[in-house]
Amino acid sequence: MSRPAAIWFAGEPDRKPRLSRERITTAAVALLDAEGVQGLSMRRLAARLSAGTMSLYEYVGSKEDVLDLAVDAAIGEIDIGAIDGLPWREALHCQLTRSRDVMRRHPWLPVLMATRPLLGPHALERSELVYSVLHQAGLVGPRLSAAVSALTYYVQGYTAAENVWRTSRRDPAAEAELRRQTQQYLHRRKELHPTLAQHTDVGNNDFDASFRIGLETVLDGIETQISTG
Repeated sequence: MSRPAAIWFAGEPDRKPRLSRERITTAAVALLDAEGVQGLSMRRLAARLSAGTMSLYEYVGSKEDVLDLAVDAAIGEIDIGAIDGLPWREALHCQLTRSRDVMRRHPWLPVLMATRPLLGPHALERSELVYSVLHQAGLVGPRLSAAVSALTYYVQGYTAAENVWRTSRRDPAAEAELRRQTQQYLHRRKELHPTLAQHTDVGNNDFDASFRIGLETVLDGIETQISTG
C-alpha cells in the first residue's frame, strides 16, 4: 500500500512503544529552533530522542512528515483566545500580530508555512478563525479568499524578511552605519531616483511600527472591499 500524500491523512500507529508522534514533534521543533531546516535530519532527530533512526519510521513516513508535524505544533502556539466579539479589524490585527510573534520565536516557520499543505488541526483551526471573521464582515467567494491570502502572505513575508535581517545583522552599531551609508548613497543619486532619495526611510529599524503600518494598509484595502460589497 502506498503511503498517504500527507501525514494528516494517516492515523496514529496502533502500537504504543516508548516513542510517539508527540515526542518526535517536540524534539523536531527544538532541533529546528537550534539548527534550522538544514540542520534537521532523521539521524539527528533520532539522536536527540536517544533512539535508532529506523524506529522513527514506525510513526512517520519521512522527514517531510516530521516537518508537517513541527509546523502544525508551532502554529498551535498562536493564541486564539479573546477574539470573539471584537470588531473584525481589531480581531484580525490581534490575531495576526500574535502570528508574527510566534513566527519570530520560530524563524523557520514562515518559510515552511508558505511551502507546505497546512492541514493539521492547529492550522485549520486558525484558518477557520480568519475566514470566519472576514466572512462575517461581509466577504464571500474569491474576494474572501483573496483577502485571507493578502493577510497571510503579508505576515509571512514580512516576518521571514525580518528574521533573516535580524539573524544577519546582530551588531546594532554596524547596522546603524550600514543604514547611514545607504541613505547617503541614495541622496547622491537623487537626480536619478528622486522619490527613493526623498521618501525611503532607510534609517528606520522599528520593525514593530513598520509591521503595524503595513498591516493597517492591507486592512484598509479589505475594508474598502467590504464597504463596496
